Amino acid sequence: MKVGILTSGGDSPGMNACVRALVRVGISNGFEMIGIIGGLQGLLDQKFRLMEARSVANIIHRGGTVLTTGRSKEFRTLEGQMKAAQILEKNGFDALVAIGGNGTMRGLHKLQQVWNGRIIGLPGTIDNDIYGTDYSIGFDTAVNNAIDAVDKIRDTAQAFDRFFLIEVMGRHSGAIALDVGISCGAEAILMPETVTNLKRVAEDIVAGRERGKNFAFIIVAEGDEEGDAMEISRKMSGLVGEQCRVSVLGYIQRGGNPTRQDRILATKLGAYAIDCIKQGKTGILVGEVKGELAETPFEESYTKKRSLDSYLIGLIDALTI
Repeated sequence: MKVGILTSGGDSPGMNACVRALVRVGISNGFEMIGIIGGLQGLLDQKFRLMEARSVANIIHRGGTVLTTGRSKEFRTLEGQMKAAQILEKNGFDALVAIGGNGTMRGLHKLQQVWNGRIIGLPGTIDNDIYGTDYSIGFDTAVNNAIDAVDKIRDTAQAFDRFFLIEVMGRHSGAIALDVGISCGAEAILMPETVTNLKRVAEDIVAGRERGKNFAFIIVAEGDEEGDAMEISRKMSGLVGEQCRVSVLGYIQRGGNPTRQDRILATKLGAYAIDCIKQGKTGILVGEVKGELAETPFEESYTKKRSLDSYLIGLIDALTI
């Protein structure tokens, strides 16, 4: 059994731990494990590397991905998908495992329609927006990275009696914003899943000032319907009567050593992907739901919407009094 492994789309902490588990559990089952360098474009460019047990030594604690990653315009076309299928067939691959987000799962679903090999997807994205798993690889680390940064910004906001808008990643999902906002005690959390009323937010900030709150900060998901933090700052400054300072956390959220939770999750999912290949399964995302390993068809993983914790959302107003 010859198995290809690639990481695709945005990098996320824990991808290396997952690659390590895939390689070592695969080898222990007698599989030939091949790393594909550079994501789906690397597959089209035939950048292959034999992976041995020592190839993944001392990477479990590292962020990023040793296989490197990227996005491929060519693979989005039928011609690119057919080319990928021909390359996999020509090089004797029996299975392909890809770690990535929604775009990766969409691409794997397309590939499944033109190639008969076994294909398994693993959720690797800090956005935690893939249906079929409670947590994606990298989410916990990203949240902790953001919490650490927000706590530091909070010190400055309090020292200078300032109002900050802090932007976190999440073009289509407020998962990071919700967890960070609740964990750090933000005055408001603005995200795609809720309706943003800037006038009401401004009134709450002003009322807080009148009650003696000498500083405030709001967590903004980059995909909020009112715009990113810079746009919201322009709208809010006049409403609250003071300059709304902006801090965009950006790529710092995606870097650094993965947390314990991401290392364990990545290892479990990587090992289970090998089990699925052994059992002849294909066309599925492997995730974890309510503490149990779960399998979800590719199409559902990117077409169905993963919901945020409604109870936590309901607490936002009460906790920001």
